Amino acid sequence: MTDTYDVVVNGASVAGCAAAVLYARRGAKVALLERRSDINAHKVLCTHYIQPCGYPVLAELGLIGELEEAGAVRNSAQYWTRWGWIRPEDRVGPGVLPHGYNVRREVLDPMLRRLAASTKGVDLLLGHTVNELLTDDGRVVGVAGTAGGERFEVRATLVVGADGKDSAIAKLAGTPSETSPNNRFSYFAHFRGLPRPEGHSAKAYYLEPDNAYVMPNDDDITVISVLPSMERLGEFKADLEGAYRRFVKALPDAPDIDAAERVTKITGTVNYPLVVRESTGPGYALVGDAALTSDPLAAVGCAWAMQSAHWLADTTAPAVLGHGDLGAALNNYRKRRAENLKAHAHLIADYATARPFNHIERFTFSAAARDSRMAEHFHVFGSRLMSVPDFLSPWAVARCSMVNGRALLRPRAQPVHSGERVLTGQGAR
Repeated sequence: MTDTYDVVVNGASVAGCAAAVLYARRGAKVALLERRSDINAHKVLCTHYIQPCGYPVLAELGLIGELEEAGAVRNSAQYWTRWGWIRPEDRVGPGVLPHGYNVRREVLDPMLRRLAASTKGVDLLLGHTVNELLTDDGRVVGVAGTAGGERFEVRATLVVGADGKDSAIAKLAGTPSETSPNNRFSYFAHFRGLPRPEGHSAKAYYLEPDNAYVMPNDDDITVISVLPSMERLGEFKADLEGAYRRFVKALPDAPDIDAAERVTKITGTVNYPLVVRESTGPGYALVGDAALTSDPLAAVGCAWAMQSAHWLADTTAPAVLGHGDLGAALNNYRKRRAENLKAHAHLIADYATARPFNHIERFTFSAAARDSRMAEHFHVFGSRLMSVPDFLSPWAVARCSMVNGRALLRPRAQPVHSGERVLTGQGAR
């Protein structure tokens, strides 16, 4: 049997569910296909962090109240650097700056699927595996595959690939792509019972070249991830448990994992390349990780999945419903994605080489560690709510210059020997 829809979305995770709901609310009839049969299935390899740039889409989906009721943590962050901590909320206090949510995918994914299934105009089809594209004169017009051992076909005006970094839609369409190496690997585990700072701030560590993060989540769970450079891979392969624990315990202001309950095994990946694909083709579009798989260190996957779903529905829904040219609408989506994400994605890919900080990073990170206003500026940029040119605006450059200039002019405290002790700074006075 062949069913006909306005839109068929392959992949019922963050990007796919968001796209399906947003298209349906704009009047489209949507088939949402998911290869897994369990509505509660969820992604495991994830930062469980929704950047503040994803908040408007969550609000449009109507999920803010449900997320908070489920215990999702309003996220803020502190960033450790060689110049000390960057603390964006030191001046404004917890909850004032833009926030997203920390929430485990085992909570988020079923929530999104149930929202999609209850949305008028969406047919959620679980257990459907796509293995073929239907085409007409070089244009994608639908998908085919298997469900319960039988073949199915779904035709649509637009096919959306929301099926992750190994996107079947992208592979079947032969979508052009570029791959960049990730010279860090990652391992993480979930702990229950760790003390939480005021405002439940996440902590990100820039250890040059290694990185780590400690992220409070729902249900009193804290996700602790280590992201060492590839130079340390042998150490972790030889003794994963020991290497992970040593790494965490060596962090500045390290969480006391010995006093907490670890509720998951140590999980991770040693090969996570960054992939950028052409986001559109004749009759199809890609959203989320299918279009752009970024570095887990940047924690942008969930928010960019929601944003790209919103941009796609917003730019193409009229054409899907017969009010305009679909090719032109897809071109507008591609341009909108590039305008918002290309520069950020380039910086993330460059830093994924595990290189030391460059001159601009040293200039801005050091100022943000020394000045609360620059810390706020840094946080908004890291939340992907600010463009790269705005981050390096004349005001920001002048402020960094002033802050760092004052630090260079400040006399360094000389060690004062007192018996067996060596006192520095205020202790020497």
